[in-house]
Amino acid sequence: METANLLDLLRQIQSGRLTPEEGALRLRQAPFEDLGYAKIDHHRWLRQSAGEVIFGLGKTSPQLIGLVERMAVAGSRNIIITRLPADRADDLVAAGIPLTYHESARLGLAWADPVPQTGAVVVASAGTSDLPVAEEAALTAEILGSQVTRLYDVGVAGLHRLLAQQEALIQARAIVAVAGMEGALPSVIAGLVACPVVAVPTSIGYGASWGGLSALLAMLNSCANGVSVVNIDNGFGAGWIAHSVNRTESPR
Repeated sequence: METANLLDLLRQIQSGRLTPEEGALRLRQAPFEDLGYAKIDHHRWLRQSAGEVIFGLGKTSPQLIGLVERMAVAGSRNIIITRLPADRADDLVAAGIPLTYHESARLGLAWADPVPQTGAVVVASAGTSDLPVAEEAALTAEILGSQVTRLYDVGVAGLHRLLAQQEALIQARAIVAVAGMEGALPSVIAGLVACPVVAVPTSIGYGASWGGLSALLAMLNSCANGVSVVNIDNGFGAGWIAHSVNRTESPR
């Protein structure tokens, strides 16, 4: 919202022509900023309690720099950039943008501010090869404000490794289960806990896995209760959902 329009809105509230509730609604519906190649939704945090997230793959360095700088000018902090190539991250840092880059997750965080972490989210991965997607989920939930416990390499090929972590699983308010191959991990976890399980199929596997499709179908056909499934390799989406559940869940 432009400064002149914002001042007019505040004057209408001050004069009584608008109630504070009506003013807040208008702010939630405020216009975006048009950069030509992108339209930044500066008021998304009013609607979703978190700012807009940038998908880094396919964007040029000047586009990414422009987006992040304009968001920062508008007051955004903890700007998440997903699927950010390493060379683009280097360009952002060279442009003077304070960026923390998590290479394994291909996730960048610009203008980081500490966020109090609450609740209990567990991110479990079947194998070490699933770590990039699992880390994307874990980092997303942490940045948004969830306390995250990581349980990595606990797949069904060695079920005792998972069963040794039952205390952490039972205490979780939401669990992200990341697996490729046959995608069995979410079903096993969901049979042990009462909280929602967000299943993430990965593109890890041999030829018949069809780039994660077999894991996706297996998770969609889970007979365990409480399993929801996101798209292949969508760690970000899973982390966001788990945080949303954690944020709205009443303390135990």
